[in-house]
Amino acid sequence: MDNLIDVKRYLSSVMLEREKIRSFNEYPYSLPVCRHLRNGALEFDPHVTFFVGENGTGKSTIMEAIAMAFGFNPEGGSINFNFSTRSSHSGLYETIRINKGVNRPKDGFFLRAESFYNVATEIERLDAIPCSLPPIIDSYGGRSLHEQSHGEAFLTLALERFRGNGLYILDEPEAALSPNRQLALLARIHALVRQNSQFIIATHSPIIMAYPHSTIYLLTEEELKKVEYTDTEHYIVSREFLNKHDLMLKELLGE
Repeated sequence: MDNLIDVKRYLSSVMLEREKIRSFNEYPYSLPVCRHLRNGALEFDPHVTFFVGENGTGKSTIMEAIAMAFGFNPEGGSINFNFSTRSSHSGLYETIRINKGVNRPKDGFFLRAESFYNVATEIERLDAIPCSLPPIIDSYGGRSLHEQSHGEAFLTLALERFRGNGLYILDEPEAALSPNRQLALLARIHALVRQNSQFIIATHSPIIMAYPHSTIYLLTEEELKKVEYTDTEHYIVSREFLNKHDLMLKELLGE
């Protein structure tokens, strides 16, 4: 495994501005992630930071808040995207403070699996407006994202649109990717890290979270803590199932 040095960190930490919060009994501050963040700042890895844990603990909410605090559109896209299909984001971004590094990213993107369709639609809308500049879709491989499968479009985004020297915030990027394409994404992440990029990723994928140059934060009802990859439930359950799938299926199915 090659060593990565002198990687520029664009985001160093995030913390709650507790003086702006009225109550931790109200949404979104009632979420586990907010309850845990009130105890101090969370440090980001200079390469890749993973958030893992069960649904409902606030992974997507904190990802959205970090992205919005940095200037990204809540539905996803680059800094320049400012469309709104449906206002469903929380106000958490107004009560967090992100600490930036001394260097500014030259590129960036916020990927939300659940609203990527809206990003693709916005690209087509903007390209339909007469303009002397090259079509936006040229930065995405030149082929409409709507004409590709969800998985193809996700991988095209990473391969064609992510240029390096950037901050990339990805919320469940594995949602539309086969195992082989998750491996391809893993390789692309490494190539971009070597090009001075930083990633913050929420994922359930034991393949993607295996990336070695990373910090994994496990988020549960009880705690928010750093964990080793082989200590994650994702790794343990996947390993046990693949090694003993016949026995596990018999137990699960009552056969």
